Amino acid sequence: MRGPRSVDVSNRTSGTMSTGNRAMNNRVMLTGLLACLTLMPIAAADWPTHRGNVERTGSAPAATGPKQPKVLWVFRSNEHFLASPVPSEKVLLVSGLGAFNSPVMRALSLQGNTAGQVVWTKTVPTLKMPVVSPPAVVGGRVIFGDGMHQTDGATLRCLDVESGLLLWQRTFLGRLVHIESAPSVVGSRIYFGAGSAGVVCLDYSRLTLHGKEMDETSARQMLLQRWKELQARYESERKKNPDVAVPPGEEQLPVSEPHLVWQTGQEKWHVDAPVAATASQVFVGSAYLDAEKTGARLLLCLDAQTGQVQWQAELRYNPWAGPTLAGEMVLVGGSNVRFDTRLAKLAKGQVAAFHMRNGKPLWQREVPGGVLSAVVVRKGLVIFTATDGRVRALDLATGQLRWSYDAQQPFFAGPAVTDSAVFAADLTGTVHALALESGQRLWTLKATEHEAVKAPGMIFGSPVVVGDRLYLATCNHEGPYARQPTAVVCIGDAGS
Repeated sequence: MRGPRSVDVSNRTSGTMSTGNRAMNNRVMLTGLLACLTLMPIAAADWPTHRGNVERTGSAPAATGPKQPKVLWVFRSNEHFLASPVPSEKVLLVSGLGAFNSPVMRALSLQGNTAGQVVWTKTVPTLKMPVVSPPAVVGGRVIFGDGMHQTDGATLRCLDVESGLLLWQRTFLGRLVHIESAPSVVGSRIYFGAGSAGVVCLDYSRLTLHGKEMDETSARQMLLQRWKELQARYESERKKNPDVAVPPGEEQLPVSEPHLVWQTGQEKWHVDAPVAATASQVFVGSAYLDAEKTGARLLLCLDAQTGQVQWQAELRYNPWAGPTLAGEMVLVGGSNVRFDTRLAKLAKGQVAAFHMRNGKPLWQREVPGGVLSAVVVRKGLVIFTATDGRVRALDLATGQLRWSYDAQQPFFAGPAVTDSAVFAADLTGTVHALALESGQRLWTLKATEHEAVKAPGMIFGSPVVVGDRLYLATCNHEGPYARQPTAVVCIGDAGS
């Protein structure tokens, strides 16, 4: 997947759309793309879990990343991108917060000379709660949740990756219930944490529509039939009285609900971190909320079929990053503070390893900084960032330090790692490319101050690497550039 070789930022703006134009855009989108639904699952690049895989590399297979960095395109925005961008075959998906924390999910083109342009946008009224969760992408489905710490109640949704059309959704109610992290998809089952609602397992192959259970294909057919009926009614009314005829919209289409397989840990755990799922086990990081006096600071292993606890281990710090899997090991980073720039200097943390079968502690390493994003496993190394401004690599078997790199700026975002390089973006918007084996600096790029970008901002969401492209997104919801413009940036290889 390759973008354009020259930068063109003149038309990469989020802009605004009038109500009439938005309605027309929705009608065109539905009319032109609903027929594609009968072809799903489509050929698409899957990203089924947080950071793309259970090793949390944040890189697609065979990715190399840029060797000589060059900004290829920029999407300018006034939204705040707290989550990591997620690539699919044709689009880059970015979830953001607009004015008053309004929710936005955008698909930006990755195709040829349209790269960086908006393909579709979902916001209110389809989305109702803030979105800080990156999606999972499986078989042409974009699956993500909403809600954040300040809100109660959340909905998991599935959109069509080609059109953005809402395919199904399921809502969970309750205080401190929110879906802040990417779901994990294994087969047709979706596993995710929902704050104080614990851990949930849904099956999207079994849907309920108008009180009737049906398979996914039947639900799509009913969706198409309803659209044909709405279109026919509109055409009839338009012929009779064209001045008052109102074209149909997405809100008039039926929305199905996936089957609830199990839910566990309600009011006992608080799961904001992404879970790591296999066909037989689900690994969960639960936090304890000091202010609300709720939750439990635990690493848990659940039976994937039933949700029953197989083992649990106490943690010293809250596992905001969630678990990472490697062979027979489960690794988890932790921090005593959350994603709060005011507390970064007070942060401390830990990385710990446990045996996958029984939860036995294998090793742990204290860190003079909070580990807020997922640790990565690649070629026998455990690589992670911390708020003390360092990227570290530990030996997977022993936890001993192999190398350390000082960026001199705090990290909230985790690294993206390929077979030969580590790419880490610090809080000020500088990207550091390091050699995987040694931690030696390969290059740095102050992306937010680059001539093609010129949008100072912070990086909370971890970058991703596909082919020789690196994608990152900024936010200014707080800090020295609060409420100033943000950007989604594609960095390519100047030498290719």
